[in-house]
Amino acid sequence: MITIFCSAHIVVIFQMAAEGHNVDANLVDMRPNHGHYFVKKTFGKPAYCHHCCDKIWGMLTTGYSCEMCNFICHEKCLRTVVSYCSSVALQLIKNPVAHTWSAPCLIKRKYCCVCRKRTDEAMSVECEVCEYYVHVDCSDLAVSDCKEAATYVANMESANAVQYHHMREGNLPKESKCVVCRKTCFSTECLAGMRCEWCGQTAHALCYRQMDKECDFGVLRKIMLPPMCLTIPRTELPMEQLLNISSHDQPQSLSSPSKIQADEVSTSGEDVKERDDSEVIRVFDGNNSYRLQISRNIQVPKHVSVQQVRDAALRRFHINDTPDRYYITQVVGEVEEELLEDPVPLRNVKRPEGKRAQIFIRYYDDPDKDEVKVYGGWLRKVPVTFCAISVSKDTVVQDMVTEALYHFGLDGSCWNRYNLIEVSLDRGVAERTCNPQENVLQLVRNLRKDSLRRYHVVRFYVQEKEDPHDHAVFVGNLPVSLAQRQYERILLKLLGAKEKPFTAIGPIYFEYGSLIITFNTPKAATAAVQKLQSAIYEEKKLIVLCLPNVQPQMIPKDVEPLLVLVNVKSGGCQGTELIQSFRKLLNPFQVFDVLNGGPLVGLYVFRNIPKYKILACGGDGTIGWVLQCLDIAKQDAACFSPPCGIVPLGTGNDLARVLRWGGGYTGEENPMDILKDVIEADTVKLDRWAVVFHEEERNQPTSSGTQTEMSEQTMNNPEDQTSMIIMNNYFGIGIDADVCLKFHNKRDANPEKFQSRLFNKTQYAKIGLQKMFFERTCKDLWKRIELEVDGRTIELPNIEGIVVLNLLSWGSGANPWGTSKEEGNFSKPTHYDGLLEVVGISDVSRLGLIQSKLAAGVRIAQGGSIRITTHEEWPVQVDGEPHIQPPGTITILKSALKAQMLYKPNHSSTHRKESQHKNSTHSHSGISKSRCDEAPLASPEQEFISEKRNILAKLAKKHNKRP
Repeated sequence: MITIFCSAHIVVIFQMAAEGHNVDANLVDMRPNHGHYFVKKTFGKPAYCHHCCDKIWGMLTTGYSCEMCNFICHEKCLRTVVSYCSSVALQLIKNPVAHTWSAPCLIKRKYCCVCRKRTDEAMSVECEVCEYYVHVDCSDLAVSDCKEAATYVANMESANAVQYHHMREGNLPKESKCVVCRKTCFSTECLAGMRCEWCGQTAHALCYRQMDKECDFGVLRKIMLPPMCLTIPRTELPMEQLLNISSHDQPQSLSSPSKIQADEVSTSGEDVKERDDSEVIRVFDGNNSYRLQISRNIQVPKHVSVQQVRDAALRRFHINDTPDRYYITQVVGEVEEELLEDPVPLRNVKRPEGKRAQIFIRYYDDPDKDEVKVYGGWLRKVPVTFCAISVSKDTVVQDMVTEALYHFGLDGSCWNRYNLIEVSLDRGVAERTCNPQENVLQLVRNLRKDSLRRYHVVRFYVQEKEDPHDHAVFVGNLPVSLAQRQYERILLKLLGAKEKPFTAIGPIYFEYGSLIITFNTPKAATAAVQKLQSAIYEEKKLIVLCLPNVQPQMIPKDVEPLLVLVNVKSGGCQGTELIQSFRKLLNPFQVFDVLNGGPLVGLYVFRNIPKYKILACGGDGTIGWVLQCLDIAKQDAACFSPPCGIVPLGTGNDLARVLRWGGGYTGEENPMDILKDVIEADTVKLDRWAVVFHEEERNQPTSSGTQTEMSEQTMNNPEDQTSMIIMNNYFGIGIDADVCLKFHNKRDANPEKFQSRLFNKTQYAKIGLQKMFFERTCKDLWKRIELEVDGRTIELPNIEGIVVLNLLSWGSGANPWGTSKEEGNFSKPTHYDGLLEVVGISDVSRLGLIQSKLAAGVRIAQGGSIRITTHEEWPVQVDGEPHIQPPGTITILKSALKAQMLYKPNHSSTHRKESQHKNSTHSHSGISKSRCDEAPLASPEQEFISEKRNILAKLAKKHNKRP
C-alpha cells in the first residue's frame, strides 16, 4: 500500500476555489489531499479520472483511488485535485441546510455524491430542491448543504445584499460547457464538473475558481424570488413542512436513528467481506451507539498494530482529525471497557461466543480545558466564519457567547440579546437552544462520550434572539362560512387552550374554510402546529402549514417573481415531476402544490409583492380555481391583478390552447423553456362572465295566508334562491353537460383509475356511446327551454344541447362555432370582444363529430347577455364542472371581475417581426394590454356582492319584482 500526499500549496488552490461557495476550507484541518486518503491502485477494467474526466488508458494501468470516497485520478492529476473528500465535506459547510428527500428508487444516469458510484446500482434518493443524489446506504454521510433559499438579514439594504454561487459537484446536464474555457465539462462516466444550483453555470473543477463570486441567477433572474428577501420560521419542524412538500416513507438510514444490525450498516454502499488473513471487527464510536447497537465494521490484518486499528476506525467513521488524540478500548462484559494494547492486539481481544470482536474508539479528554468553535452563521457583517474559544471547568454558555461576540467584532456586553444554538448535522439539521448557565466543558465531553461521529457534526452558532420572521400559520379544512368568533372557538378547543396563544387571526377565507393565525414566538408557533397537525374536526384532518415571509423592499425593481401553483393530480398526473423541476430551477419557496392548502397559500405569501406573475399548472378547473382565489385575495394584496400563465396538465386544456400554451404537457418539454416563455410572454385580457342560477319559486301546499306570506318573503329576498359562478371558458346545458356529469361521477367513484389523459378521453367516448343508444335524456331540449340573447327571444332549432362559448376552444380543442370564413350576421369571435357565441348540438353523434374536429355545431346567436329559462331539472356545466340545476332561470352577463393572462410568444423569428409590426400599429391585433399594478377601486368581495345585487335588480326589474 502506497499513500501519496500532495504539497501544501494545493490547499491554497482549494480555498480560492471555495470562494463564493457554501464551503469554507478553513473550517477543518484539511491536511494534504483535501481529506482524501489516496492509495496507488491497479485497475482491471476501464476507469475514468474524476478530475480531468479522461480515461485511464491501458490494460492494467495504475492510478490513485481514495479509500474514503472512491475518488479516482491519474498520477499527473494528483497534485491539482481540488475536490474535497466526502469524509470532510460535512465539516466544511458554512450554513447547513437540510435536504428534502424523495422516495427511494433506482435513479438512472446519476452518481452518488458520497461514494461517487452509480445510483442505479442500489436504492437511492434525490433532493427535491437541489441536484444532490445519494444511495440510501450512504445517506448517513450526506452533506446538508441544500440551496439556502431564505437569507434575509434585518436592517440590510437591497443594494448591499449579495448572492453567491452555490456550487455542486457532478451530475451535470448533457452538453454542458465550461463558462471559463468554453470546453465540454460534463461526464457520463464519473462524478465530475461543477454547477451552480441557482444560475446553472457549469465549469471544470480547476476552472470554476476563476468564475465571478456573485451569482446573478442567470436567464431566470427576472422571475426569481431572491433568497435575500425571504425569512423562514426558526422552528423544530422538518424542511419538508416548511417547503409544503408531502413527506415520503423513508427507510431507517434516512430517518431518525434506530436499532440497526451491524452487518446491515455500510456507509459506502458495500458490506465488508471477511478474508482468511484478516478479521472483521465491530466498532462503536460512543455510549449511545453501543446502547442502540449501531456499529460500523472494519477489516484489518490479523497481525495489525493498535495504531492501524485506530486509523482504520477513524476512516470508517469519516473522522478527519489528528489520530494521536484517540485510543482504542475493547468491550468487556456489559458496561466495562479495557484498553487495547500492542504488540498483537487482536490476539488478546475478547470475542463474544459466535460474534465478532467489539471495540470502542475513544478521545483523550483534558479534564481541565478544551477548545470549542463558535460560528457566526447569519450574524450581519461578521468578518470570520468561526472563532475558537478556550473553555475551562467554570465556563458557561453565557461566557462563551460574550467572548465570541468580541471575536466577531460585536458588543460582548449585549450577550443577553443572543442565544447559543447547538446544531446537529447528523441525518439532516436539528437545533437546540442552550441554557445560558449550561457548563460548556461538560456539554462537549458528553457529546464525545455519546458519539464521536455526532460530536464532529455538531456546531455552536450565535444567533440573535430577535426574530425578523412573522410566524404566520395557515390552517385549512375548517367548516366554511362561519363567523370569526366561531373559528376562534374551534382553534382554542383544538389547541386545548383557555386563552389565545396566537396574537392575530386573519385574513379569513370564509368560502374555503381557511385562515391565517400569527404567533409572536417560534416556540408558540411550533407547539400550535404540532397540535393542529394531528387534529381532526368534523371527520376532516386539518391542513396546517408554516409560511415564509417576503420582504418586498429587498426585491430588485426590474424583477417580477413568478408564483408557481401546481396541481399534481391534474389530467395525466404529470405535475409531480414538473413541481420538482420548478423547485430546482427557482426558489423552492415560490413553488406550491395546490392540493396542500389550495392557491390561497401562495397568494398570501406573495401578498406584499407589488408586481409578480403566476404560472398555474393544471387543467381548466385548476385555472378557474386559481382565478377565483385571486379574486378573493385581491383585497389584501399589493398587486391587484397579476398576469397568469398556464402549463396544461388537464384533459381539455381549452384556455391553454387559446393562449398558445399547448393542448397538454407531455413530459418531453424542458421546464427551463417553459419559464423562458413566461418571461417573454405578452399580457392580454380575458373576458369573464357571471353565470347566475335563480331557482323558480315553488308553491307549498299550505294555507293561502301562509302561502302569500312565504311568496312575499321569497320575492323580497331573491338571493335565497340565487347562486353565481364566474365563467372563463364556456357554459353548457343538455347533452354535453350530461356526458360531463356522468364522467365526473365515475371519476369521483374511482379516482385512482383516471390518471391518464388518454384514458379520460376514452371514458368520455364510452359514455357518449351509451347516451346515443340507450339514454336519450336530453331529447326535445329545444322544446323544453327558452333562450333570450340581448333581450331578444331566439327560436331554437332541433337540438339536444346548447353551448355558450367565451373561447374558440371547447372539449379538448374542438371549435363548435366552426371555422367558416363567412360569418354572415355574426362578428369574428375572440376571447376579449365582450361577446358570447351560442351553439346548438343536434345529438350525441354530432357531439362526437365536433369533439373529433370533423364537424361544427349549429350557430344560433351571438351577444353580450344570455338568458335561459327552464321548467324542469337539467344537467349543466360551467368550465367543465357539472351539476344538476333545478328549474328556473340561468343568466350570463359580463363580469366586473377582470383577469389578465400571459399569451405565449411564438419563437419563429418571422412571426416575431410581424407581431412587432402589428403591435406598433394595432396594439397586438386589438388585444388590450394592461398593467399589473392597476389600482383597485373596490375589494373583490364588494365587487362580487355589488355585481350580484345589480344582476338581481335587473332581473327583478324585468319581471316587476322588488330587489
